Amino acid sequence: MMLPVNRRFISLLVTCLFGAAAARSADAEWHSLFNGRDLAGWTVKITGHELGDNYRDTFRVEDGILKVDYSGYESFDGRFGHLYSDSPYSHYVLRLDYKLTGDSMAGAPPWIHRNSGVMVHSQSPLSMRLDQDWPVSLECQFLAEGTSAGRQTGNACTPGTNLVFNGTFSTDHIIEATSRLYPMDEWIHIEVEVHGHERVIHRVNGVEVLRYERPTLDERDPDARRLLAAGAPPEISFGHIALQAEGQTVWFRNIEIRPLQR
Repeated sequence: MMLPVNRRFISLLVTCLFGAAAARSADAEWHSLFNGRDLAGWTVKITGHELGDNYRDTFRVEDGILKVDYSGYESFDGRFGHLYSDSPYSHYVLRLDYKLTGDSMAGAPPWIHRNSGVMVHSQSPLSMRLDQDWPVSLECQFLAEGTSAGRQTGNACTPGTNLVFNGTFSTDHIIEATSRLYPMDEWIHIEVEVHGHERVIHRVNGVEVLRYERPTLDERDPDARRLLAAGAPPEISFGHIALQAEGQTVWFRNIEIRPLQR
């Protein structure tokens, strides 16, 4: 069920205030976003399910690893999921390790094979429609050898957003990185450095593979239009972090953040 506009606006306002506070903090040490025991500090939203319904334990913690797992599913049925940080962020470096493993879920679209990612500058899960597949956000895409979704990991995907790449305003859904595909079952280290509205940098195993600037809401997208109608500014300068579950088994570990001074 869609939230009333006034409640969405209040959610956006609170998010803005928290994001501004985080942006004012001085550069700090790394601290963990994942405690290795449970999903404390995170909120699940899966397409077609109410906020907080972790359908069939899609997101689970086993042996200190945060896993996206479909062993409890009978069919995928378009259940695109995301695990959102409870707090929004503006200026920071996110780092994590991911490993694509196992098979993709039967019945999922073919392009999700060996494909996952992490979203930054994501809309609040409180503002999402019940049947919304992806948050309005910027994705650092994770791909492995054998995928049909791209030629390298670390690409940017832009659900409901646009950005400036190499000095040119782009409406492309995928902005390609200068990386490569890595084997399945190999831990890959990712860093996403976020400077509010100014720029975003992707690094894979310590090497910069992509940077872009000035992300904005895409008014052609119906979910972005809803946010604009609720009072969100066109320029995206803060948002939540969201780990993706779109049909491929993926593991996460060492999820850490370091605030940057504005």
